[in-house]
Amino acid sequence: MTDNNKPLRFATFRHADADPAAGIPIMEMTPLSDVAMEGAMQLTAAGVESGHENRLLFSGGGFSLLYAWFKSGYPLPRHTHNCDCLYYITGGSVLMGNDELHAGDGFFVGEDVPYTYVAGARGVEILEFRASERFDIKVLADNPQFWARALQTVADKQTTWADEPRPGANNQE
Repeated sequence: MTDNNKPLRFATFRHADADPAAGIPIMEMTPLSDVAMEGAMQLTAAGVESGHENRLLFSGGGFSLLYAWFKSGYPLPRHTHNCDCLYYITGGSVLMGNDELHAGDGFFVGEDVPYTYVAGARGVEILEFRASERFDIKVLADNPQFWARALQTVADKQTTWADEPRPGANNQE
């Protein structure tokens, strides 16, 4: 809705206007377990922020669109959202279990369905579509072994991530 309570009828947005430093103001973080909180704090201290970029491209008219770039091997914890999510890979790849999806592929995750993926060898650029202007994230990774592996990945990847280029739609795998 617009400020005058009329439905949104038309809008444009630009990637360059979506400030990655602003985070995702429409995503509410649910409280973390003690294990997840400790793991997240350790990852932050180890430099996990250098392994990703997220930009809110659009939120309005009952929809939201996010751009995410996860660098190679980024350890995304198992989590859910309180709305349906549709993902489209624009560059690179993701590993979901034994399945590898590449640029041009995508996946759908229903409301409250747990999932995770690992960014492929060149990382992944992905668009996240939601039929909601606001949503939450509930981190389910309550396993100390996940956080220990993630911490090792972040430590191992710091040098690689520093110079890793975006996989880009023009560099499809």
